[in-house]
Amino acid sequence: MRASIEAVSLIYSRFYFRIRCIVCSSSTKEMHKMSKRKVSTQGIALMGILMALQLILTRFLAIETPFVRISFLFIPTVIMAMIFGPVLTGAGSTLADFIGIVLFPKTAPYFPGFSVSTFVTGWIYGVFFYKKKMSLKKIMLASFLIELIVDIGMNTLWLYIMMGKPALVNIPVRITKSLILFPIKTAVIYWLSHHSGLDKQIKKFRS
Repeated sequence: MRASIEAVSLIYSRFYFRIRCIVCSSSTKEMHKMSKRKVSTQGIALMGILMALQLILTRFLAIETPFVRISFLFIPTVIMAMIFGPVLTGAGSTLADFIGIVLFPKTAPYFPGFSVSTFVTGWIYGVFFYKKKMSLKKIMLASFLIELIVDIGMNTLWLYIMMGKPALVNIPVRITKSLILFPIKTAVIYWLSHHSGLDKQIKKFRS
């Protein structure tokens, strides 16, 4: 188990550096900036903490059935999006999901479609929240798109591919879940975005 964790950590470190360099347009100046130990260490450490929170909230603190999962995974994902942007948030969230599957496998078989859903969720949050003023309207729109496109749309499609028609029977349950979680997610994200302490830390990290 220890060897597996060390291997995953090494993969993560290389993954973060390479993706970050790509996002920075691979210019010589940006590559030099990323090679500085202080910057890369801070980025890796913070991304690692947020990924660990994603893993814990998904694997240990989620209410899950074969057709519906309720968790607060969106909290670290939103913070990640505010700091790292759409590409890194999508990629980091997907990697965290993969690490969780490797280290803490469940009885249900792995299906790559859900990794796509994870990436799209992080990407949408990043598009709406990275270096932007987070108004209530923008937060509501991002939450709505994720519930509609990812949860009701994509995840239902993956379940249908895996299980067939029984997955379609539970669409009303999934819609009800989304209607309940939508205002909760919106309220929590709005509070996070207007929390002065968090906002100061994010601005400090970006500077």
